[in-house]
Amino acid sequence: MNETLRPDALIIGGGPAGLTAARSLRRLGVAGVLVLDREEAAGGIPRHSDHLGYGIRDLRSVMKGPAYARRLVDRAQEAGAEIITSATVTGWAGERSLLATTPRGRIRFDAGAVILATGARERPRAARMVPGDRPLGVFTTGQLQQEVHLRHAAVGSRAVIVGSELVSWSAVLTLRHAGCSVALMTTEFAAPEVFAAVAVAGRALLDGPIARSSRVVRVIGRTRVEAVEIEHLMTGQRRMVDCDTVVFTGDWVPDHELARSAGIDLDPGHRGPLVDTALATSVDGVFAAGNLLHPVDTADVAALEGRHVAASVVRWLGDGPASRSAVRLVACDPFDWVAPGIIGDHRVGPPRDRLLLWSHRVQAFPTVVIRQGGAIIGRRTLPWPVSPGRVFRVPWSLVRRADPLGGDVTIGLN
Repeated sequence: MNETLRPDALIIGGGPAGLTAARSLRRLGVAGVLVLDREEAAGGIPRHSDHLGYGIRDLRSVMKGPAYARRLVDRAQEAGAEIITSATVTGWAGERSLLATTPRGRIRFDAGAVILATGARERPRAARMVPGDRPLGVFTTGQLQQEVHLRHAAVGSRAVIVGSELVSWSAVLTLRHAGCSVALMTTEFAAPEVFAAVAVAGRALLDGPIARSSRVVRVIGRTRVEAVEIEHLMTGQRRMVDCDTVVFTGDWVPDHELARSAGIDLDPGHRGPLVDTALATSVDGVFAAGNLLHPVDTADVAALEGRHVAASVVRWLGDGPASRSAVRLVACDPFDWVAPGIIGDHRVGPPRDRLLLWSHRVQAFPTVVIRQGGAIIGRRTLPWPVSPGRVFRVPWSLVRRADPLGGDVTIGLN
């Protein structure tokens, strides 16, 4: 072991959530704030997402991803936070102690508080169990963007995109930047998962149709992708589509390995850490924020969670463990998960006073119903739709009346 560092707050992950938490902690008076990031440069996914759409909620401006990432790094460092890149956390040495391999050697970090902000990743082809050949030309969106924007490599001339989430349209922009046409976009749902305005505007960027209620069932090619086989889920009919590039987008999973190895309780729905409304995990002094908790929302939402968790860390450093109710928030059909999953100290609501949920079904003008102990404690018809592939937001005010001794609170639709 080369050295031991003792920061007041240690942040694992230098994306929007981690960097914003670092800046906020320094501005709130925390002296020693240290960020560890495994990449060569901090900034997270926006670093290689070279298109507009970043910074709207947190910085009140519209920026391209790389510029947004640089701004967050600069703001954290100007506030006095230290960032160590190319740092691989190898394990825990105690409740708030971690070991990492860094360019400075192997370091032990004994922290006053730890924030896990390790984000989420797209599920690759292998994890989706798509059969066929194993040729070159198969990517996730993140791999594609790194090839195009960081390595400036050629990726092909004719692509099929699997998925139609917001990140799928980011893949379209990246492919067009690389001079690759999009022959087809597939979605297993009856309509693209993004808001209608995004789908309508994005449709002009495609060189082919959107195959609804469809999935890729086989990849074909000897050395390079030559085609994919598409199946319509309703009819079972199959067809071949010629292409030399396939991009698997969305279908996010949290990077939860550190949380799991620490014995932190995981949410059975999103499989990230189970946290309360202050973003505290089941281990005292360990917090979590960003897309580790809700795979996946936009970068600016993750950044604002970094701001929220910073205030919780300051309370922890000053006062120690806060009283926490045992009231669980439980997602009911059509929702797969809700984050945060526990009502904590009733004086602290969730980030931006919103609960985040994920649905597997479409419903326009949904009426949200909140129940506890068999009684309805909140009900409201919301003007935004429930749709797969994007986070659905429920106002905290609908849950605020929950009895801290009244048992689980369920969230569903009428």
